[in-house]
Amino acid sequence: MHVIGIAPPDDQWKRMRAVWDACEEANVQAPDEVVEFFNGREPEESGVRIDLDQHDCVSKYNAEMKDGFEVDLRKVPANVQIIRFYNSY
Repeated sequence: MHVIGIAPPDDQWKRMRAVWDACEEANVQAPDEVVEFFNGREPEESGVRIDLDQHDCVSKYNAEMKDGFEVDLRKVPANVQIIRFYNSY
C-alpha cells in the first residue's frame, strides 16, 4: 500500500510545465529546478505527486489483524489538497 499527496496545478505548476514541455520539444534536459519541482517524474495533469509514505506525516499502523497507515494531517505539506491511498501490484 502507498500513500501519496497531490498538490493540484497552480500558476507555478503551469509555468514549470511550460518549461518541461519546451525542453521535451527541443529534446534537451529540463533544468534541475524543474525536474525537482516534479519530484523527478513526468508532470501529471492532476498535479505534483508527493510520496507521503516517505514523509514524517505518515506512520505504519499495526493492530490485531490490521495493517495500514496513519496520516497526521497536522504534518501534511501545506500544498497537498488530495491524499491518495493505493495498492500496487
